[in-house]
Amino acid sequence: MSSALSLAHIAKALDAAWTGDGALTIRRPVHPAAAQTPDDLAVAMADDLLPLLAECPAQSAMVHESAKDRPELAKMKAVIFVARPRLALSGLTQLFALTPYALPGIHPSAIVDATAQIGQDVSIGPGCYVGPGAVIGERAVLLSQISIGRDAQLGPDGLVHPGVRVGERVRIGARVIIHANAVIGADGFSFVTPEAGSVETAKATGTVQATNTRLLRIASLGTVVIGDDVEIGANACIDRGTLADTVIGNATKIDNLVQIGHNVRIGDTCMICGQSGIAGSTVIGDRVVIGGGSGLADHLKVGNDAVLMGGSRVGGHIAAQTVVVGYPAMPRDKALQQLIDLRRLHTLFEKVSDMEQRVQRLEPPPEKG
Repeated sequence: MSSALSLAHIAKALDAAWTGDGALTIRRPVHPAAAQTPDDLAVAMADDLLPLLAECPAQSAMVHESAKDRPELAKMKAVIFVARPRLALSGLTQLFALTPYALPGIHPSAIVDATAQIGQDVSIGPGCYVGPGAVIGERAVLLSQISIGRDAQLGPDGLVHPGVRVGERVRIGARVIIHANAVIGADGFSFVTPEAGSVETAKATGTVQATNTRLLRIASLGTVVIGDDVEIGANACIDRGTLADTVIGNATKIDNLVQIGHNVRIGDTCMICGQSGIAGSTVIGDRVVIGGGSGLADHLKVGNDAVLMGGSRVGGHIAAQTVVVGYPAMPRDKALQQLIDLRRLHTLFEKVSDMEQRVQRLEPPPEKG
C-alpha cells in the first residue's frame, strides 16, 4: 500500500479510462461528502452522488462511464471512468488498504512449543500460543492473543486477527484471513439419549412420547479442513466433524457470527452472510450464496449456484441454480406470489362479507326456536 498514488497509476490498476491530469496525487479515496482536501479522490459512481461534486473540494473523481457528459465533472482536474462500480471499488480499496500492524518474528510474550514448525518471515504477536506439532506457513501473521492447537496447520501468507482460536489438528490453507474471535475446530453439538428421547419420537410421530433423562456426548474425532483463499468473519464458529471432517472449500467467504455445524461440507467460492447457521452434515455446493440470517436444517443438500435470500429457513434440499426465500424457504416466484395473495386477503374478506349480507337480505336466516 502506498500513502499516495498518481491518478494515472490508479486508472491503470483498475483498467479504467481517464481524462485530465494523470499526474495528480491521490492520498485517499472518499465519499464526495467526506472529501476535505484537493488530493482526495471523490468516489461518485452512483448518479445520486454526482450533485455532491459541485461543492466538493477534491480535484479528481471516479464515476460511472455513463456520466462522461455530466456538468458536475467540469470543475474536476481529472476523472476516472469505470464500467462496473463495485468491481472498481474492490480494486481501489485494495490499492489503499491498510496493512495490520505486526512486528516481524516472535514476540517475547508468545509461547511457541519447541516441536512447532515456524516458516520464514512469520510474525507471531503478543500473547499468542502455538501448540506441539503445529505448522505455521511462510509469511503468516498472527496478530495477538491467538491460540493454535496441537498439530494444527496454517498455510503461507495467512492473516489471523486477535482472539482467534484454532483447535487441534485443524488444517488451514494458504492466504486465509480469519477475523477476530473466530473459533475453528470446536467440538460438534452432538448428543444422544440411552433410549429414544423427545427429539426422536417427535420426528417419528409428531408428538413427544419420551423424555430426555440423560444426554450422552458424542465425541468429535474429525477435524476442520479449510481451503485456500478463504475468509472467515469475526465470531464465526466452525465445528469439527464427528468421524469425517468439516470442510470449507477454496475461496469461500464466511461473514461474522456464522455457525457451521459438524460434518458440514461447503464447496468453493461460496458466500455465507452474517448470522446464518448451517446444521450438521449438510452439504453445500459450489458458488452458493446464503443470505444473512438464514438457517439450514441438518443433512440437507444445496446444489451449485443456488441463492438463499436473507432470512431463508431451509428444511429441504435445494436444487442447483435455484433462488429461494421465506419460512419455509421456497422458490422466489412462489414466495412472492404467496406474499401477494396474503395482501389480497383483506379485500377478499370484505367481498365475502358483502356477499353474505346480500344473501341474508335475499334469504333471511330461519328464526330460532
